[in-house]
Amino acid sequence: MMDNKKLKIVVTGDICINSLQWITEPQNNKGLNWETHLNVHSILKSGESLLLAKLMALAVDADIHSPKIDDIEASLSKDFLRSIAELDLFPAYTDEKGNDKVYRIKRFLGFTGPLSDTPRLLPINNDDANTDIVVIDDENNGFNSNEEFWPLALKTPEKSPIVLYKMNNPIGTSTLWKQLEETHIEKTIVIINGDDLRSKGVNISKSLSWEKTAQEFLWQIHNNPNLAFLANCHHLIVPLGLEGAIYYRDEGINEAYLYFIPYEFEGSSFKDNQGKMYGLTSCFVAGLTRSIASGMYDKEELSSLISEGIHEGIVAAQKYFVSGFGKNVQEFQFPNPSIFIEDENDFIYKDLIQDVKIPDKENSNYWYILSDKSSANLAEIAYNIVKNGVKNVLNSIPIAQFGNLQTVDRTEIESYRSIKNLMCEYISKKNVVRPLSISVFGTPGSGKSFGITEIADSIAPELIEKLDFNLSQFRSPLDLISSFHKMRDFSLKGKIPLVFFDEFDSAFEGKLGWLKYFLAPMQDGIFRDGDSVHPIGKAIFVFAGGTSSTFKEFIGEDIKEENEKKNFFIDFKGAKGPDFTSRLRGYVNILGPNQTNEKDQLFIIRRAMLLRSLLERKVPHLINDDGEAQIDNGVLRALLKIKRYKHESRSMEAILEMSMLTNAKTWEQCDLPSKEQLKLHVDEEQFLRHLMQDAFYGEKIENLAIAIHNKYRMLNEENTNMDLIDFLVPWEKLSEELRNSNREQAMHIPNSLLKINYDIISVKKSPGYIQFTENELEILAKDEHKRWCRYRKRNGWKYGEFKDNNEKTDPAIVSWSNLSQERKNKVYQMVNIWPEILAKSNFKLERLKFLGNTNV
Repeated sequence: MMDNKKLKIVVTGDICINSLQWITEPQNNKGLNWETHLNVHSILKSGESLLLAKLMALAVDADIHSPKIDDIEASLSKDFLRSIAELDLFPAYTDEKGNDKVYRIKRFLGFTGPLSDTPRLLPINNDDANTDIVVIDDENNGFNSNEEFWPLALKTPEKSPIVLYKMNNPIGTSTLWKQLEETHIEKTIVIINGDDLRSKGVNISKSLSWEKTAQEFLWQIHNNPNLAFLANCHHLIVPLGLEGAIYYRDEGINEAYLYFIPYEFEGSSFKDNQGKMYGLTSCFVAGLTRSIASGMYDKEELSSLISEGIHEGIVAAQKYFVSGFGKNVQEFQFPNPSIFIEDENDFIYKDLIQDVKIPDKENSNYWYILSDKSSANLAEIAYNIVKNGVKNVLNSIPIAQFGNLQTVDRTEIESYRSIKNLMCEYISKKNVVRPLSISVFGTPGSGKSFGITEIADSIAPELIEKLDFNLSQFRSPLDLISSFHKMRDFSLKGKIPLVFFDEFDSAFEGKLGWLKYFLAPMQDGIFRDGDSVHPIGKAIFVFAGGTSSTFKEFIGEDIKEENEKKNFFIDFKGAKGPDFTSRLRGYVNILGPNQTNEKDQLFIIRRAMLLRSLLERKVPHLINDDGEAQIDNGVLRALLKIKRYKHESRSMEAILEMSMLTNAKTWEQCDLPSKEQLKLHVDEEQFLRHLMQDAFYGEKIENLAIAIHNKYRMLNEENTNMDLIDFLVPWEKLSEELRNSNREQAMHIPNSLLKINYDIISVKKSPGYIQFTENELEILAKDEHKRWCRYRKRNGWKYGEFKDNNEKTDPAIVSWSNLSQERKNKVYQMVNIWPEILAKSNFKLERLKFLGNTNV
């Protein structure tokens, strides 16, 4: 970092003194009377702008000017605002299993107000109108209306410092805001915590998915009249817990960016049993200022410095939380200087924080960060996931993990997290009289039970006991009463039964006949057995669909034909369907490894994650020391590309279990089950075509190369360009170097086609062939020219103004943008013949309906 000694920073704002209290065990049982009792300790610490100034001094090597209290204990006045908090020892880290604990806040006890109505403020020590950066901590406790204490740099005409304005109360009517808006808005950076926005009624979701939170923020900033004043900010930053932030820019063009930790979601880094901390946003601001200060004199763009600063701020806030008040509050240096020092052993680092532009579109419900963060085709990503593991490949996109369950699908992430939030809230409540009822839908074998069970285990594994009942096997309501007695027994033992009612939508006494028997237990938490009424106790009911694969299908929303829809709703109402659904508190649609519809674009990623998980759990000996899965490319392609698994994830698992892998070092094609066994789980003919594609294609490389050459000769037989003479002779007379170039081109075609989301499928008969669009042709031509240049350079060729076979110079060995139009046309011509050549060799081009098809 550059020397910032001459940089002047003013930090000011509202003043608060934090009174911290904690209890320790008796010092001994033989000393003075007071020593044998619990000891209550108390210490005063700087808060609000005083704390922010201390953090700034640690973060930035600059001249810091701020209000000061030299000795808080000695000079504490009752005119100051004071907050009181109770401390306790908490695990330093989420996964801490040892005795490493630090003091954090157990609970905030509230404020002790000043003697006067307005808390006392303090002047800035050695204030200077020529300040470079002004940092304001506005907690809405009087500073924003008291101009006397504002920095000179804000009140002096023609001064234009960078202003970081941390505000607690998002309103645009304060005197200070009006001053900033009128005179400093271009260089003002507003920082408002996401929870502060929510507390003012701004509806932004939390802990569901980063995409959803980001898009809802964007809608609010554009449409909520209460935030209209913020929409004019040139720079607005909204920290989202300790895990993310949104940066909204308005410098002629509105843009918004999301910053996030991929394996976390808002509020997930640290659990409730790890305590709380004040000053987290202040620490974020200090990290942000550190980046801005480091680049000011290099004349870097402010937006770039802010972007880098958000990375710094997130890291600093995380380290600040972990440090807490130390193991010994009275001896610990608070705040800890190490939070702004990068160390190779840090648990978090700046490069871990990812950022992505938030699409500003009304119809962006299907926005996936995966589509923006990866330039690779989804098929390539899927192969890499299986080969190298999820974390090594998907290290820049949001991934939700619940125990052994991992998902990258936004819809699943939002549903699972909604269910987790419901479960957490339900478990934490006391005196609950009714069960928590949720439903889960999916095709058979998609993993309905697995997902919900993993969520429950990730919350309270020692408290929750799973029970399974398949209603299709029940013969009478007495079977259901028996199941209620079993779950009641668990409740009486202090457990919370997680009860799966599988195939709850099966027929009994008519369509959906079981629903009416659940209404009283779901609503009142009771069931009747003869003349007796029994309370069920605390329980989680999970209704797993057997005949409906989605919630919409269950309630009839998928029905298009009006008469059919009308008849469905008559039957649904008669079966008490609306009464049943009104008692549900959430639902999940499990997607499984099969593609559900054309909008389901991540199924190949789900397959890859499932397959990698199966390899790790079932055949770990096939994962080498570097974490690489030893699996034949043909086997991998077939498992990922097969159109449909007949029994979803069960079929994938079955194929692995039927393969002879006990003593195998690599999963080879010969290890797969027989064709007859494969038929139970997949279309065996299609599976084998995918399996043998490398072999099929490899066998025809020579024929394809010859066909490409002959077609090219035919198209250019009247061309008199002397540069092409070497290329237009018959195959037999073609130099070996040019033959190899054609062979390499033929081998490269499948990889090149992936760039426009086409795959090559071997078929029995010659298919029809497609025509590429102009955009597709451009992409393929650029890729083919790059390949050709690499090949020529490997063979000793270099750029020259004229083509010379002896000197090996060629004017075409340049980047695509510098290539002449005539030569470009030749490449277009070459690429355009691929579909016809492939079709004549019985290869069909099939479009991959995958996400992220941004190139075409």
